[in-house]
Amino acid sequence: MRDKNFNQVKNLKRQINILKATALTTYKEWAAYRSHMAVSVLVGPVFFLVQVFIWNAIYSTRETVTGLTLNQMLVYFGISAVIGYLTYDSSDMDLQMLIRTGKFITFMLRPVTHSYFAFSQKLGHRILALWVEFIPVYLLFLFVFKINLVPANIFWALVSITLSFILVFLTNYCIGITGFWLTKTEGLRRAFLVLRDICAGVFVPLTLFPDLMQKVLFFLPFQFITYVPIRVFIGSYELAGIKMSIPQIVGLQALSVVAMYLVYKLLWHLGTKRFTGVGA
Repeated sequence: MRDKNFNQVKNLKRQINILKATALTTYKEWAAYRSHMAVSVLVGPVFFLVQVFIWNAIYSTRETVTGLTLNQMLVYFGISAVIGYLTYDSSDMDLQMLIRTGKFITFMLRPVTHSYFAFSQKLGHRILALWVEFIPVYLLFLFVFKINLVPANIFWALVSITLSFILVFLTNYCIGITGFWLTKTEGLRRAFLVLRDICAGVFVPLTLFPDLMQKVLFFLPFQFITYVPIRVFIGSYELAGIKMSIPQIVGLQALSVVAMYLVYKLLWHLGTKRFTGVGA
C-alpha cells in the first residue's frame, strides 16, 4: 500500500511537471508572436461597440428588455467579451490537422496523451493572453466604455470561469476527434462554433429566446460556457423561469464538465481505434 501511494504521488508530480513544461514552452513560443495576438484586442471592443449601437436603438423606446436595463445589457456583453479572451480554444483545429497529416501517430508513442498535452498548451497560451489581450480590453471597458466589470463574488466568478475554460476545451476537443471519421472537420467546426455561441448566449442573452427554447437550452451544456459565467459574474441566475443560487448553478456547471469529460473519453476510445499511420 505504501509503495502504491508513493507511485501515485510520483506519477502526479510527473504530470504536473509535464503540464508546467508544456505551458511554459507554449508561453515562450507565442510570446515571440505576441503582436499577432494583440491584433485580437480589437475584436472584442469592436463587437461590443456594435452592441452599443444596436441596444441603444432598441432601448430608445423602452426602459427594460426581459427585465434588463440598458446598462445591465451592456455589462452582459462587456463580461462576455473579456471571458471570451480567457477561454478561447483552438484544440479542435490542431487535432484534426494532426490526424489528417498523419502526424498524430507521434503522439500515440509518447508517454503523455495528446489531450493532456493540448490542454497544457492552452494553459500557456491563455496565460500569455491574460496580459496581452484580457488586461488591455478589461481596462478599456472599465475606463473608456465605463462598464462595471467587478464581479459580485470574486471566488464564484473565478470558479465558474475556470470550469468554462475546461468545458470549452473539452467540447472543442470532441469536435477535433471527429477528424478520425471525417477527412476534414472545418465545415463541422464552423457550424458547431456558430451553434455553440448562439446557445451559449454570446450574441444575445438566453432570456431573450422564447420560453420553449429557453427550457431546451437549460438542459444543454452550452449555457455553461458563456451564459452561466456571466450570470455568476453579475451575481444572479435565471433561465426558463428557473432561478438558482450561485453555488447551485456552479455545481451544475461542474457536473456538466464531468459529463463532457465522459463524452470525450468515449469518443477518444472509439476514434483512436480507427486511426492508422506509418513512418513513426
